Amino acid sequence: MKIRSITYFCDPGWPLNQAVLERAGAFISPARKAYEEVGYEVQTARLATIPFPLLVPAHLLPEIPVWAHTMEELCNHIGYEYLSVGPALPDIPQSYPIIPEILAATHNVFTAGFLTTSCGEVSLPAIHACASIIDRAGKLSPGGFANLRFAALANVPPGSPFFPSGYHDNGSNNGQPPTFALATEAADLAVEAFTQAGSLADARRKLIEKIEANARKLTTIAHRLETAMGIAFGGIDFSLAPFPETNRSIGTAFELMGVPMLGKHGSLAAATILAEAIDRADFPHTGFCGMLYPVLEDATLATRTAQGYLSIKDLLLYSTVCGTGLDTLPIPGDTTTGQISALLLDLAVLSQRLNKPLTARLMPIPGKSADDLTNFDFPYFVNSRVLPLDALPLSGFLAGEETFPLAGRGEIRNP
Repeated sequence: MKIRSITYFCDPGWPLNQAVLERAGAFISPARKAYEEVGYEVQTARLATIPFPLLVPAHLLPEIPVWAHTMEELCNHIGYEYLSVGPALPDIPQSYPIIPEILAATHNVFTAGFLTTSCGEVSLPAIHACASIIDRAGKLSPGGFANLRFAALANVPPGSPFFPSGYHDNGSNNGQPPTFALATEAADLAVEAFTQAGSLADARRKLIEKIEANARKLTTIAHRLETAMGIAFGGIDFSLAPFPETNRSIGTAFELMGVPMLGKHGSLAAATILAEAIDRADFPHTGFCGMLYPVLEDATLATRTAQGYLSIKDLLLYSTVCGTGLDTLPIPGDTTTGQISALLLDLAVLSQRLNKPLTARLMPIPGKSADDLTNFDFPYFVNSRVLPLDALPLSGFLAGEETFPLAGRGEIRNP
């Protein structure tokens, strides 16, 4: 198991409060060292701000791309490889068109856009705006790679250490103090548990024990840092995130459990069993705490997708019981914003109805059609095939500009 990220959350202020960044810089080096000294590889250090539309008055939003570029350089100087400037917000609609400009002006800055409101509503204008961002971002760089740094969000709370979902709670008018959280890369724990076990019950017990044993070590150090540095610990997102190697793949864990091929029936059961084991484990939760299904970051997912066993609908189904939604999905380069909107709407209503956070990180690849092979040259990607998107543009009411409430299951009871 590795630490995918130590993520620091703060409000950098506008104009930039230099003291905030100095404090962030003073934290990250001792934090990284503390975890490395007990044997954990820390892959990245990341910094997440409050949602960028809340940093400035609306008329100053056009200045955000330049600010993001400056922040990126400053963060790199103080020890952070990646920066998230948070999501665009439905009640500030002019924040969405700024996102492609942020992506174009930077290299390692992540951002997002909400599909849902803080009042539990689905925003059709926000859905259409996010679809437009995905389309525009796909044309910013070769291979549509800029979309790696954007996600559409539904019901994602602040404090998630995984990017592009991470952002800081803006709190009250007095601001929210900084916090930090840990994101794990822990799919290998599930692979180990199902390799070593003699039964399903034994495998579940071993997985819970492995999560809790690592969590105790991580939390002990976090509390020491909290005391020494005065930065509150927000928790661990113990999602079983993969790496593009077979023995560090969530898909491999599914198949070790007994699923003949990931994507065949039985996969939903495997996803549920793994998610429930994470829920049973005792540790300070934050973020998603489930499985991640990034097709281009998981060797077995990529292979089964290339073989035709996995579809976008399959991945959306598995996300009903766990996971973050749709992640690093290669789709045809000529996919229209109307088609993307239809998929994002399904994800948004699913999130609302189930009262769970979900995200979509879609990657239209210029010049590629459904079933073409991808050809990324990126150490954290494994190539697969382009997934067909079974969607047509919406019409009628669903193509409109309404924002509508949608109660979660069980929230409404007839007298």
